[in-house]
Amino acid sequence: MSNFLAIATVTATLCRMLQAGMIKDVTGANATSVRPNPTDSGTPTTGVNVYLYQVTPNASLRGWDLPTRSSGGELIQRPMVALDLHYLLTFYGEEIELMPQRLLGSAVKTLHAQPVLTRKMIEQTIQEATYLGKSNLADAIETVKFTPIALSLEEMSKLWSVFLQTTYRLSVAYLATVVMIESEDSPQKALPVRDRNVYVMPFRQPVIERIVSKDGEENPIFADSTILIHGRKLRGDITKVRIGGIDVQPSSGNVRDTQISVQLPPGLHAGVLGVQVFHQFMMGTPPVPHKGVESTIMPFVLYPSIMQIDVSDDPEDGLGLAIKLKPTVGKKQRVTLMMNPMPGSEGRSYYFTAPSREEDSDSITIRVPGVETGDYLIRVQVDGAQSQLAVDTNPASPAFNQYTGPKVTIP
Repeated sequence: MSNFLAIATVTATLCRMLQAGMIKDVTGANATSVRPNPTDSGTPTTGVNVYLYQVTPNASLRGWDLPTRSSGGELIQRPMVALDLHYLLTFYGEEIELMPQRLLGSAVKTLHAQPVLTRKMIEQTIQEATYLGKSNLADAIETVKFTPIALSLEEMSKLWSVFLQTTYRLSVAYLATVVMIESEDSPQKALPVRDRNVYVMPFRQPVIERIVSKDGEENPIFADSTILIHGRKLRGDITKVRIGGIDVQPSSGNVRDTQISVQLPPGLHAGVLGVQVFHQFMMGTPPVPHKGVESTIMPFVLYPSIMQIDVSDDPEDGLGLAIKLKPTVGKKQRVTLMMNPMPGSEGRSYYFTAPSREEDSDSITIRVPGVETGDYLIRVQVDGAQSQLAVDTNPASPAFNQYTGPKVTIP
């Protein structure tokens, strides 16, 4: 890579190459590198003037050095910029003898025959120009190459009338590419690598097929239930289960490739919950768990359980039921109460909605105005999950195979 003198070195070497080529064809031809001006001050009487009128980033190498700094802002490699140089070659001489055109032909011939700045040419230019003594363009990996630019009549007219603001002279444009300029800042060197942690992991995404209660596939799932997760590729290096947003790590003895047995964690709410199996991998020095693959989410219904029912009769608020539930009811969950007459008794059914709560609670109070006296079966529905009724399974009982509770007596 080259230092800040690279652009000036290219210009000086180009002038030297053009002058060496033209002097063979036109005696006394000279090459300069000044800005064209109305008085032709500094331009040759007979010869070519090389003017760098534009510099653009090289499209193919732009940003190839990134990243140059770490996330902490520390320099990790020297910044480098790749540039293309746009030159305007203007020819001067006696118009009657067509000198500008003869010089143009000589310059085009020279650049077509030698479109590359060789290291030897650059070194000779640096030796002659003391102000370029510290240039290291000759050591650059990429050599600078020249190609003609086809400027339209409008582009050439704007260049002279707007940009240079002087009378037009016979000119041709060339592109020099690519000039690589590198910063002289020294990046901080990282310590040598002591351990190489390279891992190849097979892609084994766990798949959940169904979720059932350990007590039986037809049994509902309650807060204190153990669930069985059936599927494929469930076992990993570290297997965890996410239930309703709570992560649980089952014991290794309860994890198989096709089934996981896990106790529901505390803190869940009744309703539709999602279950997800995810794997972690031990990596690093020392080894620590890293995120791996995850299954898609499989839903199941967590049913609420009625733990206790108390009847209250407030002189102001009227008749109400205080119901203790498991699991805890979230403050934003919708709770409804359903009351049905006991089997064999007459009466109507009732449906009530619980008022909103300011915080999570395992006990709710629902006012039941207008309920007739009698015995009622009680069900509570939380976000669509309904508590279960008990069934008499004693064949000798008069209420065999009938619902028996939970029940409440309204006085």
